[in-house]
This record gives sequence, C-alpha cells and structure tokens, in this order.
Amino acid sequence: MLNKTRGRPRGNPDTKARLVEAARELFLAHGYQGTTVRAIAGRAGVDSALVSYHFGSKRGLFGQALNLFCVDPAALDQALRGDPAGLADRLLTAVTTLWDATAPTENRMALQDDDAMRALRGYLESELVVRIAEFLGGPDATERATAAVGVLGGVIFTRYLNPVRPVAALPSAEVRRVFGPALRAALHTRGARRPGVRPSID
Repeated sequence: MLNKTRGRPRGNPDTKARLVEAARELFLAHGYQGTTVRAIAGRAGVDSALVSYHFGSKRGLFGQALNLFCVDPAALDQALRGDPAGLADRLLTAVTTLWDATAPTENRMALQDDDAMRALRGYLESELVVRIAEFLGGPDATERATAAVGVLGGVIFTRYLNPVRPVAALPSAEVRRVFGPALRAALHTRGARRPGVRPSID
C-alpha cells in the first residue's frame, strides 16, 4: 500500500502550538527581522521544515503568533500580481478587506504594547516595502515603496489602530477612493528632484 505521507514532515496540533508560542516570544523580543525560522524551530524543539508545513512561511507564522489575522501573506501575494497601474487599488483592497474582517478590538489588543508594534513595523519594513519595491523595479523603487507603505500605514493607524472618526466611519469603497490618489502618486511618481539638485535645462 502506497504511503501518501512519505517525504512530508509530520505535524500535530501540539507542534503547531509550540511553534506559535516560540515565535511570539522571539518576535516580541527580537522583532520580525531579528527572528529566524531556524531560531523559532529551535525554541520549539522541532524541525524547521514544520514552519512551512504548518504556516507556509515565516510571514504566515508571524500573523498567527501575534494574533494579527489582518496579516495574510496570500493577500499580499495576490495584490502583487497583474498590471502595475492597478497596484494601488489592489493594495488598498487587501488592507481594507483584511482589517475590516477582524474585529477592531482584536487588532488594537494584539498591538497594545511597544514590542508588538515594533514587530509589526519590522514586518512592514522587511516584507511590505521590499516586496513592493521588487514589484515596481527601477532605481527609485525602494523610495516609492517606502512612500506607499507610509500611505497604507496611515490608513491602518487612522482607521483601525487609533481611529480618527471621519476616517473610521468611511465605507471601505470610500477609503479606497479617498486614499487611492495618494497611494498611486507614491507608487508611480518617478524622478522626484532631490534637494540641492538642479533640474537640467535643454
């Protein structure tokens, strides 16, 4: 009889729980960038392949470890596909869909301490900025990606984490309409003149 599980690492709920607990401790202590899959697996006492088996990636484990169900790697993967001209709309749709689906109190409780906020900032810097920059390409891609994450971070903060009433009251479609122009400008404005550099005159 063929063993269908051959070559596939074994996992169980106890292993998954140990990985989540270990990851939370390390993410809060060392931040997202300072925590490796190998370190998480070592703390949990399991093979590092089980991180991929249970969570898909370090990104997937991060969201579950900090109870940030609004952090979904699959949603970012989906947004970073297709026509670059539609990227702003896809990113805003991903953010509003994920965060709206999570109870506001859950989002705020998950990020109620400085260590959790530091871990989230590290995630945004090392995942969101880097991956958007890779999608955009070009010598100024990191600058544009950084500006874009600034806009998205503003939406998250003023709508979900520390709500500003006019922003929090907007329907999701209105959030995308209002913030869309700023995000498109951040993503697609090229060649902004740096201070001290004179424009050329033909």
